[in-house]
Amino acid sequence: MIPEQSASPVLHQLLVIGLVMVASLYVGSWVKRVKLPSLIGYMFVGVLAGPYVFNGIDNGLLTHLDFIVEVGLGLVAFTIGAVLSVASFKKTGRGLASIILGETIIAFLVIALCVYLFFDNLPLALLLGAIGAASAPAGTVAIIQDYQAKGPLTNTLYAVVGFDDGLSVVIYGFALVFAKSMLLQTNGHAGYSVLTQLWLPFQEILLSILVGVIAGYLFLALVKKLRKEGDVLVLSSALVMTLVGVSEQWHLSLVLTNMVAGMVLVNSGREGVISRVRQATSMIMPLVFILFFALAGAHLDISALSVVGVGGVVYIISRCIGKAGGAWIGGTLGGADPKIAKSIGLAILSQAGLAIGLALIVQKEMAQIAQVYDLPSAAEIGATVLTTITATTVIFEIIGPILTRHVLIKAGEIRDR
Repeated sequence: MIPEQSASPVLHQLLVIGLVMVASLYVGSWVKRVKLPSLIGYMFVGVLAGPYVFNGIDNGLLTHLDFIVEVGLGLVAFTIGAVLSVASFKKTGRGLASIILGETIIAFLVIALCVYLFFDNLPLALLLGAIGAASAPAGTVAIIQDYQAKGPLTNTLYAVVGFDDGLSVVIYGFALVFAKSMLLQTNGHAGYSVLTQLWLPFQEILLSILVGVIAGYLFLALVKKLRKEGDVLVLSSALVMTLVGVSEQWHLSLVLTNMVAGMVLVNSGREGVISRVRQATSMIMPLVFILFFALAGAHLDISALSVVGVGGVVYIISRCIGKAGGAWIGGTLGGADPKIAKSIGLAILSQAGLAIGLALIVQKEMAQIAQVYDLPSAAEIGATVLTTITATTVIFEIIGPILTRHVLIKAGEIRDR
């Protein structure tokens, strides 16, 4: 018998993770029977196991497991890229680009305007608008794969949630620069270089694309020499982990780097190679989704809902209007299929890791400005942004996947089972 003092904390952590995975599997299956997406069940288990309820997964363990969420998001991005062929772009063409531009830019404008009218604070409005323009690709892809959705709306969704991330990063970069500039200039500080800062979001996007292209071609050269499906899975996983690590080290977009690598595969590889990579990665996706959404649920503080307030309601309503209305306007102007333009906005409302990550950056930047330039108002803006995004993420992560499933069923691209 092992003495209690010698029991390894690692064993306790593995026990908790194992129990969460088993519970997520069965709760997800039960939730699906009552016509809800499985990932809602995974998140529910994560919320219960997380630090804000039973504390099985405490904050320390949650921090140590954050890399799983990042790798999962990278694999989702690679999966998105691996279906974005040039042929699929030719079918949707200008309509796809218009939908992406519409649902991000118009969402940004609508959220920023509504928040400004409510709070009378332009820096705050710009920051919440920029963060609200981003969608969460993992939830959408999980629904598509869980229900094996196929069709033109599904193909468009893959592209929209992928490129949405890149455009949102650019918008966010601009918004943060102008928000900081307004705060400093209003309070008599003129030493802030706007032009230098404006280059940073473009630099992030361009470097992300470059790294993704290089990694994609190296991966393609290696994977076509492999014969065993297990080896293909190992190499694919290694690619995603490497790109996530490079993105973290160089402050790149892990979604864009992995998505571009997947696009290189699908547009430059032979059909046999592409099929083998897709088949190999599909084997690990159920495990990735369970871990990803259970840990995402553990991050959600349900008590944050109590502080949503009227400002949070304004943000939620304006984001829904901006996303749905922007996709419809963009799709209509771009000549997209009217059915897709009308419905796709409701399928991209999920808000998760990227939004919270950007909100944390805002909170850190604003706290630094408050300290260096003695501007308490900057710290207040950062706290408001983080509180609003954290609280509304709980809501969007519940309604987002449900609406995605509803839209795909209505489009006839998944069976209502």
